[in-house]
Amino acid sequence: MRIITGIYKGRHFDIPRTFKARPTTDFAKENIFNVLTRYIDFEGINALDLFSGTGSISLELVSRGCEHVVSVEMDRDHHRFITDCLKKLDTNVCLPLRGDVFRYIKSCKQQFDFIFADPPYALKELPTIPGLIFEKDLLKDDGILVFEHGKEHDFSDAPYFVEHRCYGSVNFSIFRKEAKASL
Repeated sequence: MRIITGIYKGRHFDIPRTFKARPTTDFAKENIFNVLTRYIDFEGINALDLFSGTGSISLELVSRGCEHVVSVEMDRDHHRFITDCLKKLDTNVCLPLRGDVFRYIKSCKQQFDFIFADPPYALKELPTIPGLIFEKDLLKDDGILVFEHGKEHDFSDAPYFVEHRCYGSVNFSIFRKEAKASL
């Protein structure tokens, strides 16, 4: 796993073979971040990485200049790996939390400029996640949600949906919470 760009560009981290998580491929990660440059500037924003897995996206967000990143991962070994990677970068910008994403969403009182969610593709609750994020008001106005999922899901009719991107077997649905017009 490598960091694509930013202050830690090119840094590599070896993922243990025993891990169940599949990091977003470098190809897909690079392409989705290229698309996102049209929507958001990562410098100085607050970001949330749900179902962090190996921490690939969290590390990329830290490297791209996010002011604060919260990384939520339930698996003990994956959480430890993320924590170890952050120690190697000697950064305190990212807060790796070990816990259930659904509990986190329900109890979170913070809003974010950017949210990335990459649940296991077989997760039965997968289709409900974008709705939960908007229901709990986790995105700031003009905030962006990137939702990674398998090809069997289509979110094009969901509220706040703006576009879909597919890179091989990796699908991304992008959502944007429009700022309400002031009167």
